[in-house]
Amino acid sequence: MSLLDVEELTMHYTTKTGEVRAVDDVSFTVEKGGSLGLVGESGCGKTSVAMSILKLLPDNARLKSGQILFKGTDLVPLSEKEMRGVRWSGISMVFQAAMNSLNPVYTLGEQIMEAIREHENVSEKEGQKRIKELFNIVGLEQGIIEQYPHECSGGMKQRAVIAMALACEPDLIIADEPTTALDVIVQDRILEEINQIREDLNMAMTYISHDIAVIAEVSGVIGVMYAGQLVEMAGAVEIFQNPFHPYTDALMSAFPSVKGQLKELESLKGTPPGLIDPPTGCRFHPRCPRSTEICQEEKPDYRELAGNHWVACHHPLTE
Repeated sequence: MSLLDVEELTMHYTTKTGEVRAVDDVSFTVEKGGSLGLVGESGCGKTSVAMSILKLLPDNARLKSGQILFKGTDLVPLSEKEMRGVRWSGISMVFQAAMNSLNPVYTLGEQIMEAIREHENVSEKEGQKRIKELFNIVGLEQGIIEQYPHECSGGMKQRAVIAMALACEPDLIIADEPTTALDVIVQDRILEEINQIREDLNMAMTYISHDIAVIAEVSGVIGVMYAGQLVEMAGAVEIFQNPFHPYTDALMSAFPSVKGQLKELESLKGTPPGLIDPPTGCRFHPRCPRSTEICQEEKPDYRELAGNHWVACHHPLTE
């Protein structure tokens, strides 16, 4: 049995101007110890999927349909009290901006201790020992345990947030663009550490980013999202070597490479559609160079065109 099965998940935000269809019929699986990357432009629904899984949604959000099966249990009908037992110990999250997810009036050690004690009955001595082990795993000096967030660099705070996510030994970590605010040197170092931690502890990870190069470095399987929908999914190598969806191909064309023949980068014209009243048929058709009449009228089926390579497109690049 897989660790996480998201099946036909649909989530909307209710606003004064209408319902925002942020997540629309999204399905994917995360295997135990596996790694899934979700990539797409800003506003395509990646973070909304993550927040739906953890049920950390604002008051105006509604899970309209679908299932979120974690170790065989559907999380959708669970109460808030029941979900608190799942968060941190079953599924934890590394949020996008470490400086915003840390409390400025508590030390790093105090905040990690709070997460541990919320789920486990441990003594102060046992908790401190656990925190020191976690800091060692993420490459932080133990002296930083008593420091406040403002006394630490961006990279140090990000490592502390990762340590907090590991505190209760979860089966799955969701990382939402955790290195966005860091310089490329620190970013690469932290990505390597995240990968190593996942392999060493046999944890599963879902990694969210708009940067397809980052996703490729940390993910075994890549899912491409556009306008609230999953449009393509395959192994990371397969996605890069043989993209089926025109949107995925456009993302690749805008991505520079330091290897191989030099090529001119191509930007994708236009912007993602509004999700209160998205385009009919395929939501990508207003920007797609392969668009025809059927693309404007009918929603494409999400189908398997090759072994474990899925795509939602009337005119995939294989045809």
